[in-house]
Amino acid sequence: MALDRWIALILLGICMAYGYAAWFTMDAQLAPFMRRNPIWPSTFPKVLSILGIAMSLIILLGLEKSEEKIGEIDYRRLGDYHIGQALFLLGLMVVYALLLRPAGFLISTSGFLILGSFILGERKWHIMVPTAVIATLFVWYLVQQVLGIYMRPLPGFIGG
Repeated sequence: MALDRWIALILLGICMAYGYAAWFTMDAQLAPFMRRNPIWPSTFPKVLSILGIAMSLIILLGLEKSEEKIGEIDYRRLGDYHIGQALFLLGLMVVYALLLRPAGFLISTSGFLILGSFILGERKWHIMVPTAVIATLFVWYLVQQVLGIYMRPLPGFIGG
């Protein structure tokens, strides 16, 4: 069986377990007054599980394949791809998650975006740094002011 079908089979199992939890265990814990609501906390997980199961089955049954495409990944030649970049990005994601609380949202997110774009090959610092800072400030403003969710913007010792 091809690699994409093995991954689809694993995802099918995960989506089925997620769907079981969404359909049977999450709804049983609802308060009585919430059972009359048209949308429950489990509505989005139910939709995700159905979509995940459907997409996994499409890949498992081979319905998405029409013909071999030139741009497909050949898993037997993984050494020809940029595995180093992918591993560096995964490591950077872990470091970002670990620094999010101690360094604050603004510093850690800006650093993640700048270093991530550097790993991917961008070398125009005069474009990269302002774009990352503006995007970080915009997301922080939306989450903090529009949604009303507090995120520590700066490290605790600075006064954030």
